Amino acid sequence: MVLRPVAAAATFAALAFSAIALAQTPETQPPVTKPATAADPYIWLEDMRGPKAMAWVEKQNARSLALLKGDARYARYHQDALTIVNATDRIPYPGLIGKDVYNFWQDPTNVRGLWRRTTQASYATPNPQWETVLDLDALSKAENANWIWKGANCPPPKYTRCMVALSNGGEDATEEREFDLTTKSFVPGGFRLPHSKQGVDWLDDDTLILNRDWGPGTLTESGYGFIVKTLKRGQPLDAAQEVFRGKVTDVSVGASVLHDAAGHKVALIQRATDFFHTETYLLGAHGVVRLALPEKVTVQGLIDGRLVFSIEQDWSFGGQAYKAGTLLAATPEALSPGGTGGAELLFEPGPRQSVEQVAITAGRVVAAVYDNVRGGLMVFQPTAQGWKRTSLPVAANSSVGVVAASDLDDTIYYNVEGFLDPARLWQANAATGAHRDIKALPARFDASKDAVDQYEATSSDGTKVPYFVVHPKTMKLDGSNPTLLYAYGGFQVSELPSYSPMVGKLWLEQGGV
Repeated sequence: MVLRPVAAAATFAALAFSAIALAQTPETQPPVTKPATAADPYIWLEDMRGPKAMAWVEKQNARSLALLKGDARYARYHQDALTIVNATDRIPYPGLIGKDVYNFWQDPTNVRGLWRRTTQASYATPNPQWETVLDLDALSKAENANWIWKGANCPPPKYTRCMVALSNGGEDATEEREFDLTTKSFVPGGFRLPHSKQGVDWLDDDTLILNRDWGPGTLTESGYGFIVKTLKRGQPLDAAQEVFRGKVTDVSVGASVLHDAAGHKVALIQRATDFFHTETYLLGAHGVVRLALPEKVTVQGLIDGRLVFSIEQDWSFGGQAYKAGTLLAATPEALSPGGTGGAELLFEPGPRQSVEQVAITAGRVVAAVYDNVRGGLMVFQPTAQGWKRTSLPVAANSSVGVVAASDLDDTIYYNVEGFLDPARLWQANAATGAHRDIKALPARFDASKDAVDQYEATSSDGTKVPYFVVHPKTMKLDGSNPTLLYAYGGFQVSELPSYSPMVGKLWLEQGGV
């Protein structure tokens, strides 16, 4: 990856785990950025694959590697790093299809990976009994291809037929094939969509809704399809029926089909006019209508016939005003042209809160809510009096994410980790609150001598920016402590507390901050 000089210098600093000993000389100082009015002397770095840029990268890497290998600690640190990255005691994170747990697993024996399954009861044991569903290495050998797993879409209520996405070599474009979970094989004569950047979902057992490259002039300037069509079983691609058309200037146009435990089904088409603005449409029996959702919105799912969505801009609807970041629900009918009724408020975040993730079970909405960048897990239940809120336990100064949520009952699996605490997987019943930890990673470094503190920096516009400091408990506050400093801001992505075995072993254990 080629970066602008200032960013590249930061990357080198992050890679240099022995930075304590590496003092920059004037010859190794990063180039100074010229004033905006001057011609950029480093514009050639924008040609990411250009020979001049790549030669520059090779030169910088060679210089850095020589310095690192020249450090007396290099061999020991390198071996410590190899031990960490080659560890086999990983958490096999779950996905739920119907009642069973599915997992995609890679290791030195299964390089391309195994798609496998087990029961929830077996998964909760230390050594689950896995059944192989699809062996990517065997498939690649049989077809003389380099198949990379890109996921599977196996809809309710039967959970038996899937569209499996495979990428030859790992590119964005995929081939999609119909797969039978009962026979553990591809369906003879079933749906098979050739190589393309594409998105596909099931309208019913015999109908797909998809966007892809339909031929010349059907891709956006970003290289994604902007025409959505439906395809019936047995039809060739050129017989697919168009249901929506965006514009070549869009980022992309895609379709999805949402289900809930009550049997409701909603087909949505979302037209991304740029990276932050999206128009949302409902596909019904009489065609496509645009819903009255804001353009900065994330549709999270469906529960009891209601769409659950979070808004990323202030929004007024049904005579009510809602702040950006609010989690809401409304029926598709209320959001359709001429609809009546309003939206239901699940959660309005405070000034230091944000909804980072939403998952939906058969009867609950579960949200990972961060308060000043510290994770919590809230559960919302629809009642006649409104949405009732409870919570599930999360350790302090941690990040939390829902790994899987059942649409048959209220089972969820969620992951919790912190700077000094390795990942721990919990299973919970979102309706009753019952929970237990069932998997955990071992500690990869000694964190007993460290502590985590949170502070705030004040921006030039007065914004309070929270940050964490991970440090030895006995650290003297005299400004002499070797510190790795990292920050990121953009695309509405927060840097969350995370367990980094490499940083812990090679930096924190050595007394770094």
